[in-house]
Amino acid sequence: MPATRKRYRLTGAAAAALVITAVTPTTLAQANASASVSPGVVAPGSRVNLSVTGCGTRTARASSPAFGDVQLAPGNAQATRLSGSAIVFGGATTGSHPVTFECGGSGGERVTVTLTVSLGAARGGLGGSVGSMSTGAVAVGGALVASALGAGLWVVRRRRETHA
Repeated sequence: MPATRKRYRLTGAAAAALVITAVTPTTLAQANASASVSPGVVAPGSRVNLSVTGCGTRTARASSPAFGDVQLAPGNAQATRLSGSAIVFGGATTGSHPVTFECGGSGGERVTVTLTVSLGAARGGLGGSVGSMSTGAVAVGGALVASALGAGLWVVRRRRETHA
């Protein structure tokens, strides 16, 4: 094979490698987009945090029937994470709602996650770990507290009589 032909083949292979290298990071960044909604279960009127990573763009938006459209902004200097927040409509229906994240402008990569709207989701106090209590449970708890106080008073009184 003549040297000129070899040079053309090597030049062509190098050019192809350069093009593939230049295109690959963008393709991989868009192919790896992932999104999240936090918290995932909320009551109507609650605020949710929206985040998408791996878009490869500086703009994105999130939309859902539960809160409408929200423009997301870069959360760091490299714009690897785009974030924002939304308030779920007060009249939002309970159940699962899709949240669609769209990277860049119209026609960009889309990622869809689920947001659940529940009437009992926004509990305060112990982080929602305590459910509603019935009247019977309150009565039993009150009786236990009264019994403990009575037993404590009896022990203290008994001690006084013994030491006197």
